[in-house]
Amino acid sequence: MSEIVYLRMKKHLEVTSLMELKLKDIVYISAKPVLKKKLEPVSIYRLSKNDQSIVIIDGFVIIDHLSRLFKDMEFQLIGPNQTIVRIIKKSKSPSILFATIVWLILFIGTAMTLMNFHYDVSMQEVQQKLHFLLTGEENEYPLWIQIPYSLGLGLGMLLFFNHWFNRRFNEEPSPLEVEIHKYQQDLDNYVIQYESELNDRKPFN
Repeated sequence: MSEIVYLRMKKHLEVTSLMELKLKDIVYISAKPVLKKKLEPVSIYRLSKNDQSIVIIDGFVIIDHLSRLFKDMEFQLIGPNQTIVRIIKKSKSPSILFATIVWLILFIGTAMTLMNFHYDVSMQEVQQKLHFLLTGEENEYPLWIQIPYSLGLGLGMLLFFNHWFNRRFNEEPSPLEVEIHKYQQDLDNYVIQYESELNDRKPFN
């Protein structure tokens, strides 16, 4: 009777060098300890200079490869059908001058966006009218409204993005992180659909 082995493909794998990918690098294995120890070091694919930055490893190809090597085992694939291997090239850390320039551009762009928005909605006139409704007096610069509003705007942005440098206020993801996650999923689906058709990755024989 064949031993049943369950395999679950890792969705992502990042490597920094051209290496030989073992089965344990690509999949999670659920089997008896003896079988697991036997399967983990099996070579699946060797990264080479011909690979650019993304390699798709298909689960069905792995099962076919393992079935030829281990005829006394039955392999069942659960979860994702492919593993996306990203080859990360080591890059130099950006200089302080470059980081400062980028920060200034983002800061100025954000400030211009906020000012244009407030101009479009006539925020100053709204605050002047609010001051008149509450006090009965006209004031061109109602600072007691404008200053708390400005501080609240900055605090609201911090709470919205749920970050203060490397610290998080709570465990919930920010809307920006959710959008980035959706973008990453769409990108992965695109890569799986098109890159796997262009580059057929075959395991070792």
